[in-house]
Amino acid sequence: MQIDKNINLEYITDLLLKDNIVAFFQGASEAGPRALGNRSLLMSPINQKNKDTMNIVKGRELFRPLAASVLNEKSKEWFEMIGIEESPYMSFSFKIKKDKKELVPAVVHVDDTCRVQTVTQEQNKHLYDLISVYYKKTNTPMLMNTSFNAKDEPIVETVDDAINCCKKIKIKYLYFPQAKILISI
Repeated sequence: MQIDKNINLEYITDLLLKDNIVAFFQGASEAGPRALGNRSLLMSPINQKNKDTMNIVKGRELFRPLAASVLNEKSKEWFEMIGIEESPYMSFSFKIKKDKKELVPAVVHVDDTCRVQTVTQEQNKHLYDLISVYYKKTNTPMLMNTSFNAKDEPIVETVDDAINCCKKIKIKYLYFPQAKILISI
């Protein structure tokens, strides 16, 4: 296990662009059924194969859809938001705009929908900042996001839980954005 300090978001974005899963651990865990950026497994939505990779790592059926965390101010450019201004709790699925579908195939379900979490800097500064850096490099204002846990286990709570989960499901990168620490397992 290797611990690197002062890792910036550009470095994490480069890991995502190489189709790595990055476990993202910050603050208190979310309450409720969705990973909203405090206990999340993040991956690039650009490569179609990433959907299968994530589902295999999570021990899920390959047909299972994965959600997108998207910059709130860009959500209406990518999704038919049907008058909804934001979806911070990943409570809604929206149709992706036709001209965007092929750009993020890993988060588009067979019915052309995606479960969307809109992210603002006020709601989740570190996730927002990471997506912003990813957007600057790719022109894609979102990341694939799923809960940070192994099959049949609860979402991780502690740092030890996070490290053990990464070992169990073979995730190489665990990032603590508040401390700018990256653990390579």
